[in-house]
Amino acid sequence: MKVDILAIGVHPDDIELSCAGTLLHHADLGYSFGLVDLTRGELGTRGTPEIRAREAYAAAKKLGAKFRENLDLPDGFLTADEDSVRKLITAIRYCQPDIVLANALSDRHPDHGRSARLVADACYYSGLQKIETTDLQGGKQQHWRPRAVYHYIQDRNRQPDFVVDITAYHARKMEAIACYASQFNDQLPSAYAGEPKTPISGKDFMDFLHAKARTFGREAGYDLAEGFNVVRYPGVKDLFDLD
Repeated sequence: MKVDILAIGVHPDDIELSCAGTLLHHADLGYSFGLVDLTRGELGTRGTPEIRAREAYAAAKKLGAKFRENLDLPDGFLTADEDSVRKLITAIRYCQPDIVLANALSDRHPDHGRSARLVADACYYSGLQKIETTDLQGGKQQHWRPRAVYHYIQDRNRQPDFVVDITAYHARKMEAIACYASQFNDQLPSAYAGEPKTPISGKDFMDFLHAKARTFGREAGYDLAEGFNVVRYPGVKDLFDLD
């Protein structure tokens, strides 16, 4: 099931919070995308892995993803060991994305930076012919290396290397985020009202997301944008393609 873009997050809701607008924008341009969560977020203060799985699939449906998969790696103890890298290589070769969107290069949550490194490593190793993986039917997979890996910016305010205009998609992004009622319930029905408050559970966090989008958009002349970092700087063939 080939897709043009594969968005990867270490926790369910990372993708929605940080690059859902970009995915929606590119879907309208005719590109397809799939989603992969590395863990089930089992160490999260609120909710359960089962609840978060239901929320994640509801959000994926709202975004229009071709698929959403979970690699069931350990939350909080993520490492780039051989087993983890091979699982991710298998997923990359399965859908053969041209572009991969990954967690922030460094962030408040240690798993985000570790995930960024794991994803970058797996994207490179996925292109090596001598690393063999098999598909669900036991057949040998073909090697595949994405053209680019871009790291979305998350909690910490990092200087973006480029931004994507999400002005027309911000409302739909927030609808996808709202699928995670266990995490962001202060403005939603009170099914999880008895759970502890966290840095992301209140209205102030929703206000923060909107303010960050306005900040990213301002210098590029957009109302709202999402920011990304790169490790390998991209080339430009036509200066007039830049806003």
